[in-house]
Amino acid sequence: MTAKKTQTTFEMLSAINVNKFVEKKNGLTYLSWAYAWSQVKSNCPDATYEIGETDYDEALGFMCHTLVTISGETLPMWLPVMDGANKSMKKEAYKYKTKYGDKDVAAATSFDINKTIMRCLVKNLAMFGLGIYIFAGDDIPTTEAEEQAAPTLIELKKGDDNWKKVSSFIDTNKAKGIDVIVDQLKTKYVINASTKTEIQKLLK
Repeated sequence: MTAKKTQTTFEMLSAINVNKFVEKKNGLTYLSWAYAWSQVKSNCPDATYEIGETDYDEALGFMCHTLVTISGETLPMWLPVMDGANKSMKKEAYKYKTKYGDKDVAAATSFDINKTIMRCLVKNLAMFGLGIYIFAGDDIPTTEAEEQAAPTLIELKKGDDNWKKVSSFIDTNKAKGIDVIVDQLKTKYVINASTKTEIQKLLK
């Protein structure tokens, strides 16, 4: 008897659809940190996180850091403090030039830093799988995408509305043989043993 494969933390968390808890701003998608953390703790009770030091560089601005540990694995993450236009915020306000003229970047406040820390935590949790499809630019988790992509198969029976079309297909493709024909039909129809027998009769 084959042992059932244990689902990994990444497989479990990456399958969760978080779309109802996201918001879009300036072309970016943000996931609520409260929802992200509650989902992780619900599924991984041993999960913990740490807030690292917020670094500052005169040229680059502020950089926030977090650490998340789940099932003995610890992963770090970092995120710069940015304004609504995704420009790095610094201790002092500054201007930058664009083709539309000068733009202002306000000085970072404690609120901006705290908000970035929590966004960094969400990004950190994505490294364990939760909402990672958002960072990949996808609309839904891979597992749901696969389910939605899978066609709905029609049960094929001799004499039903589809049988005439299938009979014509079989007649045209006799040279391919029973196995190839059945494999092609299975992309659209459910082929049971009795139906396969009827298909064999058409090939004679």
